[in-house]
Amino acid sequence: MHTGEGSMDPDESCIVRHFNQYYPLSAEDKSLLIRLEDSSTPIRAGTSLWEERDQAQEFCTLKRGWAFSYRELENGTRQILDIYLPGDIVGLREFAFSQRLAGVQMVEDGEICFFPHRNLFDIFQRSFTLTSILFAIASRQQVMLTERLVNLARRNARQKLAHFLLEMCQRIKQTQGDGCEIFRLPLSQEVLADLLGLSPVHVSRTFTALSEDGLIFRERHSVTIPDLEALKHEAGFDDRYLIENMRPLFEGMND
Repeated sequence: MHTGEGSMDPDESCIVRHFNQYYPLSAEDKSLLIRLEDSSTPIRAGTSLWEERDQAQEFCTLKRGWAFSYRELENGTRQILDIYLPGDIVGLREFAFSQRLAGVQMVEDGEICFFPHRNLFDIFQRSFTLTSILFAIASRQQVMLTERLVNLARRNARQKLAHFLLEMCQRIKQTQGDGCEIFRLPLSQEVLADLLGLSPVHVSRTFTALSEDGLIFRERHSVTIPDLEALKHEAGFDDRYLIENMRPLFEGMND
């Protein structure tokens, strides 16, 4: 793999910003991470990165654009499992498996950087910090999937949509470092329906109802949340599964 270290400013790297949320990185750690974003590949909206049951020999980092993972069901419907943002690692959960457990598709035009599973061993050998963060990221992805299950099974349509938008708001804020009262959401009603277990019509009606109550305003791919606390109350939103509430890495190691 072409390394090209130094070709990218670490402060501009999505994956470096992502990892820095867990623990401050050294210059050497940043250099190792930038290798994951080197040799990026442009990819068009709607393209599948891989499909279920494909051989799982690599993961990728999402350098630009949004993507989602999904399972195709026997009745021809689709369940979307995860939404991926720039800086996210895609396919990490399949590191121990020989076949893909879910497909991944691009939401919009973007760039990805494929990274063979075997190259993880370089990180394992060279950086205890990055290895620990990778385990933290895998743990967080699993907890987010658990929260998605609760959202699907036990919340009504208003709560489902409100909860998901609050989650995206927080994730975008964590990566971009800006406020999230207004953010870009490039997801169609069909994608939101397959994610939340609703019909596209129900998604549209729910947006309208929340807008009429002054909780959410949507214009094309822009979402505005005028009162975050009011929307959290509507959704019953508990942010314990987000990064801010994770136990600091390495806490107590030297006690």
